[in-house]
Amino acid sequence: MSGGRLAVVGLGPGDLRYLTPEAETALAAADALYGYGPYLDRVAPRAGQRRYPSDNREEVARAAAALGDAAQGASVAMVCGGDPGVFAMAAAICEQIEQGPASWRTLDVVFIPGITAMLAVAAKIGAPLGHDFCALSLSDNLKPWSLIERRLDAAASAGFVIALYNPVSRARPWQFGNAVERLRRHLPETTPVVFGRAVGRPDEHVSVTRLGEADATPADMATLVIVGTRQTRIIQRPGRSPFVYTPRAAAEVSA
Repeated sequence: MSGGRLAVVGLGPGDLRYLTPEAETALAAADALYGYGPYLDRVAPRAGQRRYPSDNREEVARAAAALGDAAQGASVAMVCGGDPGVFAMAAAICEQIEQGPASWRTLDVVFIPGITAMLAVAAKIGAPLGHDFCALSLSDNLKPWSLIERRLDAAASAGFVIALYNPVSRARPWQFGNAVERLRRHLPETTPVVFGRAVGRPDEHVSVTRLGEADATPADMATLVIVGTRQTRIIQRPGRSPFVYTPRAAAEVSA
């Protein structure tokens, strides 16, 4: 059987105002929706549409099930928070297409972008990503912690603003503190750090601190942390929230 389609859809950070028209069209056209349960809950039910929620550590099975459904002729949407290509399901889908049945490589598969967390948080606070930046996940589920440490060292010593995804979970309560301590080896304790939790949702909260106090700020899997550089600035605004920005020009970074 052929004629199926799989759309891997980025929902953005939460509120429907961040959902793109292309994403909305793909969701409305789908016969079946797959995704991590809390992300599926963001999509309004539609009559006759099948829904397959799964746990957050079931990416491989979820990707295979969605591809199998599409291979049977269904129009399928795989939902992801933020952007599907940023620590989300796009890579898992590609891995399964490469490793799975030959028929999966002939499927109509599209990836529909969404606003990822680091962009949503940055927009709430000014322009912390105004110069060169990188994104790292602190989860060591799929890579060793030693590699994360090397990447933190490299990014901080090279002068990148760093967006930290997945900073803390119940199974990983110590790693964010470890990462902050490592970053202090390369950056002054006065370096601005932004915490954005649940941006785009009713319980969103954004705060600014310094690297010297960053490990005392609560964080969880709904939090995105942006660590500035030596050049990143805080603009205090009387009666208003501060702005954080990284100037467009950068000085030489000592090795």
